[in-house]
Amino acid sequence: MIAELLKGKKVVLASASPRRKEILKNVGIRPLYIPSNIDEEMLDIPPYKLVMMHSENKAKEVAQHLDNKCIVIGADTVVVLDGKILGKPNSKYQAFDYLEKLSGKKHLVYTGVTICYKKIVKTFYEKTSVEFDKLSEFDIENYVETRESFDKAGAYGIQGFGSQFIKKINGCYFNVMGFPINRFYQEIKKILMK
Repeated sequence: MIAELLKGKKVVLASASPRRKEILKNVGIRPLYIPSNIDEEMLDIPPYKLVMMHSENKAKEVAQHLDNKCIVIGADTVVVLDGKILGKPNSKYQAFDYLEKLSGKKHLVYTGVTICYKKIVKTFYEKTSVEFDKLSEFDIENYVETRESFDKAGAYGIQGFGSQFIKKINGCYFNVMGFPINRFYQEIKKILMK
């Protein structure tokens, strides 16, 4: 169990994401939350490399200000449709556009995670395929009005109102939420149980 593994350790999440907080809380981890000040630049590199780079930059930026006995976790998530990254929408119109594009199609969700502990920096990513139902204009308009779209990659949340539109997923559900908890558990075990 993660909570037992991390008992007595200082854990810091380099993120302000409510979804990541919720996932960690559900497995008994109560980290400190210190969001990083890293600019999440959308570079023209493969999505898995981008999320790993962002997660590593976030974790290292926060870790440099802390004792190296703290376990610092950085994470970054992107939605990719037809090779194009759909980030967090910056307006209702962009949210509508993203959802219209996702309608009736499969897309990929990549999350990069970095763990900084002592002199160890471990970075990995997880990928999940998500298939959306065909969405009507009514569906999209009403969903955008919930305001759930605005702080989420791809303009939807799998754990909220957006769950109504998801036909099928292949891979880790929690990865789509923004933190692949099973993979994190496997990786943190390798680091702490050496």
